[in-house]
Amino acid sequence: MTLANFESGHQDMVHDAQLDYYGRRLATCSSDRTVKVFDIVGDHHTHLADLRGHEGPVWQVSWGHPKFGSILASCSFDHRVIVWKEAQGNQWQQAYITPGNLHTASVNSICWAPYELGLILACASSDGTVSLIEYKADGTWETTKLPGGHSVGCTAVSWAPSTAPGALVSSKQPAAGPVKRLVTSGCDNLIKVWRYGELGWTEEEALSGHNDWVRDVAWAPSLGLPKNTIASAGQDGQVFVFSERAGGGWDRKLVHDFKVPVWRVSWSTTGSILAVSDGNNAVTLWKESTDGVWQQITQ
Repeated sequence: MTLANFESGHQDMVHDAQLDYYGRRLATCSSDRTVKVFDIVGDHHTHLADLRGHEGPVWQVSWGHPKFGSILASCSFDHRVIVWKEAQGNQWQQAYITPGNLHTASVNSICWAPYELGLILACASSDGTVSLIEYKADGTWETTKLPGGHSVGCTAVSWAPSTAPGALVSSKQPAAGPVKRLVTSGCDNLIKVWRYGELGWTEEEALSGHNDWVRDVAWAPSLGLPKNTIASAGQDGQVFVFSERAGGGWDRKLVHDFKVPVWRVSWSTTGSILAVSDGNNAVTLWKESTDGVWQQITQ
């Protein structure tokens, strides 16, 4: 495994760093209210742009699928989400900024939907609500709110894959139409699964297990996995993996109790390896063994 680091040039704490679809560009964000974009080639990096527009710390960045061009979104303590689009000559423009009344508190997490669903961004806020920002065919952006949310505050959001689990490696015909589901986590110690259907967005399930804030949640890619799988990270130090049963409902399995707050969880492309970052400033990788026990595969 090759590790590389460099000085970002941010003037305050860096909160997030995300590679684009091809792994060639890196976006970072910071409490200095800026987003930076870098070109990455091996161990070398080139600073390309500083994106300014937020009026508070910027918590997360998220790259859109290249099908829609070079699109980057950012969310901030200033209650806003900004969608950035690259024009010619590495010139970035604000394609959209959320209205001031969409969220009344910090927007903590953003996540683009699978490209099959269109250009849709989910946003999770400390006001307890989850909003969706969708680019329409007429060139406008439409915002909607999921009904309900989290009573205390929403910390993270993650989309489900648009294809059913194992569909890409199965000989069976896939179900008609893409799947439209997402998962959120909150300060109410809950994880909520949402589905879009004939009646719009509805809460499908509320998953429990954590006894403190759920800091992050991540829906695993469906490539090769036989069932829907969600990972969660808690202020209580626990990381869980939830697996959906064929007949409905979810099974919960403890990956590890880190004894310190766990900040982020992230799946590998195939969904077989889980990365965890914790309050000890450590990042560890975990994999489920053949007997169903999660084991650390890095030291």
